[in-house]
Order: sequence, then structure tokens, then C-alpha cells
Amino acid sequence: MRLKTKQKQTMEEKMNTLRAGVLGSNDGILTVVGVLFSVAAATTNNFTIFIAGLSDLLACAFSMAAGEYASVSSQSDTEKAAVAIEQQRLKNAKNDQIQEVQAFYESKGVTSETALAIAQDLMHKKPLETIVNVKYDLELGHYMNPWEAAFSSLFSAAFGGVFPLVAMILLPEAYKMTGTIIAVTIAVSMTAFISSKLGDGKVKVAIIRNILIGLITMAIHYGIGQLF
Repeated sequence: MRLKTKQKQTMEEKMNTLRAGVLGSNDGILTVVGVLFSVAAATTNNFTIFIAGLSDLLACAFSMAAGEYASVSSQSDTEKAAVAIEQQRLKNAKNDQIQEVQAFYESKGVTSETALAIAQDLMHKKPLETIVNVKYDLELGHYMNPWEAAFSSLFSAAFGGVFPLVAMILLPEAYKMTGTIIAVTIAVSMTAFISSKLGDGKVKVAIIRNILIGLITMAIHYGIGQLF
């Protein structure tokens, strides 16, 4: 039985891509500013600082993309394997699956008789779609796309790293550190705001946490740079 892939993305697929982008952006900001502060504390040579920052930006972006690809590929493979198992069970144990669907609707408060009628009707019309939705909360034909997550993470990590890099390179010497701290504070506040909204978390707590992490990151790396 061949499954058709729907063209329209589900909300879960869109949220997964957006999640990868937000996390990638945050990592890009913190990773790049860490390297910039380490190098800037050790030297005032703008070209050296720029090369170090740019190299780290690219490394971070590709590393984040590779990690997202591996992670989402694993999730997608697991989803496809689950569908294959249920597809086989439809041939060998369909009555058991009908009972599982019935139990699902009973858990929602539907009477046993009505739940059985619903289960039999759904399993007659769209058996595979019904069982994977009930058991795994999956929409048939919709699997997490590792390439979308990877590219989202790649570009967002690179974009996030641009904030501290531009601030550090373009600002006058007297304002480099202060300006970069401000740029990073604004950038991580934005990523915290978006991530908290996506996860229905507390916005203020997320912003304060991200700012503190950013400040600690810069302080640690600046201290390490001062050693050399």
C-alpha cells in the first residue's frame, strides 16, 4: 500500500522547523560572541577578531544543521517504522486494532457502544490513518522533514551570529565591548521571547534567563582571553 504525502504542512511540522530556527539563532549568538570576547580580550587586531568570529559562525551554523538533520531524521524514521508496524497489523490483527480505537474513544468519555460504532466505521473507511493517529498522534503521510530543520537551523544560526560579529567589528574601539553586549542582549531577548511564545512559557523568565546566560558566556570567555 503506497502512502501519498500531502503537500500542506501540519502545524507540528511548521512548529518543528520554527523551533530549529529559534534554537539555531540562539546558539549562533552565544557561540560567536563567546569566541569574539575571547579573542578581543587577547588582541585588538580587528582582522584577527573578524576571522575568528566568522570561522566560528560558519562552524556553528553547519554543526547545528548537522545535529538537527540527525535528530529529526531519527524521529522521522521512528514515525515511519511505527506506520509500517501498524500497516502489517492491519493484515494480521485488525480486530485488536479496532479494540484499541474503541478504548481510545472510551477514554474520552464516549460510551462503549458508541465508541465501538465509531471505531468500526473509522477502521472501515480509513484504517491506517485512524490507527496511527489514535496510537501515535500522527497524521498519515506527514513526517518530520530533516532537511527543513537542518536548513532552518543553518541559516538562523548564521544570522544570529551576525549580531555580535557586526557589532564587534564595526563599532569604534572604545565602544566595542559595550556595544556588543547591548547587541547580544537584544538578540537573545528576541530569541527568548519567540521560544517562550512557541512553548507557552513565561516570557519574562525566558528573557531574563537568556540575558543572564549571555552575560555569563561573555564574562567567562573574556576572562579566558585575558589569560593569554
